[in-house]
Amino acid sequence: MGIKDSAKQIYDAVGNEANINYLTHCVTRLRFRLKDESIVDDEKVKQIPGVMGINHQNGQYQVIIGNAVSDYYDKIIKMGNFPTDESENATEKSKEEKGNWFDQFTSFISSCMSPLIPALIGGGMIKVIVILLTTVGWMSTKSQNYTIISVFGDAPFYFLPIELAITASKYHKVNQMMAVIAGAILIHPNFISLVNSGKAIHLMGLPVTAASYSSSVIPILLIVWAMKYLEAFLEKVVPASFKSILKPLLEIFIIGVVSLVIIGPIGTWAGDILSSIVLLIQKHAAWLAMPLMAAFMPLIVMTGMHWAFSPIFLAASIATPDSLILPAMLAANIAQGAASLAVAFKTKNKNTRQIASAAAVSALLAGVTEPALYGVTLKYKKPLYASMISGAIAGLFIGIVNLKSFAFAVPSILSIPQFVNKAMPSNFIYALIVIAISFVLTFVLTMILGFDDGPQVVTADDSKNTADNSAIESGDKETKKVYSPVKGEMITLDSVDDPTFAQKMLGDGVAVIPEDGKFYAPFDGEIETVFPTKHAIGLKSDSGIELLIHIGLDTVELKGKPYDVKVKDHQHVKKGDLLVEADLEAIKKAGYETVTPLIVTNTKEFVEIVPNEKTTVDNNTVSFYVV
Repeated sequence: MGIKDSAKQIYDAVGNEANINYLTHCVTRLRFRLKDESIVDDEKVKQIPGVMGINHQNGQYQVIIGNAVSDYYDKIIKMGNFPTDESENATEKSKEEKGNWFDQFTSFISSCMSPLIPALIGGGMIKVIVILLTTVGWMSTKSQNYTIISVFGDAPFYFLPIELAITASKYHKVNQMMAVIAGAILIHPNFISLVNSGKAIHLMGLPVTAASYSSSVIPILLIVWAMKYLEAFLEKVVPASFKSILKPLLEIFIIGVVSLVIIGPIGTWAGDILSSIVLLIQKHAAWLAMPLMAAFMPLIVMTGMHWAFSPIFLAASIATPDSLILPAMLAANIAQGAASLAVAFKTKNKNTRQIASAAAVSALLAGVTEPALYGVTLKYKKPLYASMISGAIAGLFIGIVNLKSFAFAVPSILSIPQFVNKAMPSNFIYALIVIAISFVLTFVLTMILGFDDGPQVVTADDSKNTADNSAIESGDKETKKVYSPVKGEMITLDSVDDPTFAQKMLGDGVAVIPEDGKFYAPFDGEIETVFPTKHAIGLKSDSGIELLIHIGLDTVELKGKPYDVKVKDHQHVKKGDLLVEADLEAIKKAGYETVTPLIVTNTKEFVEIVPNEKTTVDNNTVSFYVV
């Protein structure tokens, strides 16, 4: 099953267009705001291929995908007509539960910051590369190359007021270009020259705080928030006949004056307070704050709150080195990667090894920990405990040596030069020690604590020595039978012209080329899922086998037209009960194959899947045995 099919399942599971107020995404998760979250079955969403987990946060229904989130987002937004950001749905938004002030604040910060993260990560990595090249002497700080490439890295940070003006204007539904102008006023070269002159600044006799707003976060957020009320006021008082001229004139003038005289300074003071708090923690309680921050960072990531801290670490890392959040993330990210790697080494389950290995690479090299968190550590619990214990110990070391980050980048092995500074050569050594502590301790603890991921899946070669069909058919108590749901020709799964099935990404099984369109229950059990497009049914046998019957390939595109489903979710069925009648000719005429994969989606819970040697099957023929 590919991304398109999984995206369709997610879309249907959340109630499709009728239940979606808006959809956006961050680096790793789809962020839905739904009209009614109660109609969504969390467990069903978690079972969709590609979904690592779900989270309810700040009124959002978040579906955690990982690095491929943008691909899923692109597919889903084409399936319905609904807003793709929160601001486009202000009417519905006003009807929703607002939650407490903290939820509202974090939702606002996350909504404004999330779209900027790719640009900030890109710029941060360029800055990291520049630090590395100048440190090893491969680039001179006086060269034009250095100047221009530094511009590439600095631009996403320098123009933060303008970038945030765009996202905040969408959130508050104010005129976007007016918000951009407000941001541009803050960083206009002539104003910056006045600030740098060191002289007192006045505007029409009013004092203007000599503050630098480039790379600032809080001032522009407050300004755009104020613009929401200013625009509403001007809309009421400006005569309609003069609105096209007077309204923009007054808005620019008023917001310009208020920004430089009142709101901008307040935002600057707020930013200074945040920086002071960070510095205070670093000075007096780093030994306590750092272990707690590093240990609980996985849980912070799990709630999606990590980017809500961005104003704090951006303010710190731009104005002064950050020695709180980014160093803590280094310890936590490496720990998640090491725990996943240990799981990959220790497990005997091939599927778990594949998932854990990929998650380890993502966390260790890119600092993206959601695949590790949702696919491995949170799932098996003990690896998560190991990573939190090791993160706390590494965090204690960070607090003692006061490790600092000199550039914004998601901490990882590849971004380690962010801790390089010629004036503090020991800082880089400390960062390497943090990586070593976090990696080694987590790896060892995970290996010692262990985890339970089910029995080993025996390979086809091994099965020749451990099982044969005659022994299975004789009535082994540990063997379970799955009958064919349809009459036809049975083929091996690797013969199916779909890599998702052929490579057994969803699990092991067989496939049948049906001769007629009647599909029957292959065992006694319960209907877990009737897919909204009716092309597939998920069942669970009374003996614990979870089976997916996927009628045709890519037939989700037919939107259920050729199918007549006879059962419903949670209905108990007996072997031989009619499940679906499918119009095979209609499927073929539409250009789709009718081959039907039968997949044991919880394959890892069993030793092996042994196909019957027969090639012609019907509902009275065992298609395969589950050992």
